[in-house]
Amino acid sequence: MAEGLVFSVRDLAHMRFAVSPMWEVGPSLRLLRSGVDHPVHRRWVEQVRPRLAAVGLGRLAELVPPSGYVPDFLNPTPVAPSADLAAELDAILATPAERVRRDLDRLRREQRGLGPRAEALYARPEARLAGVAEEIRLYWELALAPYWARIRAVLDADVAHRARQVAERGAAHLLGGLHASVRWDEDTLRLLRRPGALSRATAGQGLLLIPSVFTGPTPFTRVTPPDPPQLAYPARGIGHLWETASGAGSEALTAVLGRTRTRLLVELDTPASTTELARRTGISPAAVSENLTALRNAGLATAHRAGRSVLYARTATADALLTAATG
Repeated sequence: MAEGLVFSVRDLAHMRFAVSPMWEVGPSLRLLRSGVDHPVHRRWVEQVRPRLAAVGLGRLAELVPPSGYVPDFLNPTPVAPSADLAAELDAILATPAERVRRDLDRLRREQRGLGPRAEALYARPEARLAGVAEEIRLYWELALAPYWARIRAVLDADVAHRARQVAERGAAHLLGGLHASVRWDEDTLRLLRRPGALSRATAGQGLLLIPSVFTGPTPFTRVTPPDPPQLAYPARGIGHLWETASGAGSEALTAVLGRTRTRLLVELDTPASTTELARRTGISPAAVSENLTALRNAGLATAHRAGRSVLYARTATADALLTAATG
């Protein structure tokens, strides 16, 4: 039987969950660049790919290859249960130079070489990490920020479900049911499809469980002692992530918000700019802008800069309102 993570009482006491934006950045970028017609994420890919067509992400693309290892410094250990991107970027920028080079040495071995930007980062990590962080911010604003409320709702629901499992049936039931490739064998967690052995001798204490919507069919791991090992696994409910709320039957909501604001919320099923919303609805750009401001102030819409334009998106609260009104 393959090696695995043996759990002591101390390890179980230090097991926790976290939501991590960076665990969505790398896998989602890999999916976009793969050209695969993904059955779940197709709608997201079709919306995001055109936005990235004219954007340079050379540094990030070299660090996230089509398959295999991604440098561990891109997935710093979340300190809080719900990390935000700014905190994770601060951790990336604080990565010691020797750590960056060690990760890039492994990337060079596994990919049989580094790209020119990764080589430049290797030569001067202190000077080049800021450029990597800036590309991550740009990618986030274009590809993930407009959808983050929807993604977070799935991740938070997964964590709540797993926490309830622990409360009702214990940690062994939780660990044994995370994924088909994860096995709990008495006091040991085994990852059946992981390339390379995993054991407490090479991992830190505890376990950090990170649900993700973009990890793919199998869990990802990050093992960098003395940090706890990270296990990013596919979250429950991904199949419903991009389902749309129909605008049919929204009269009840119209009576509360008014026709224009209800129409804009329905249209924001797909993140869009003021100009695009005006074109779709026939409402003047000035009126669209005014009503979007009201929706933002009410917590029903968010705004995210995407190059020269701003994309507006519905919040989870707005999704719930529409679902209740049209259900």
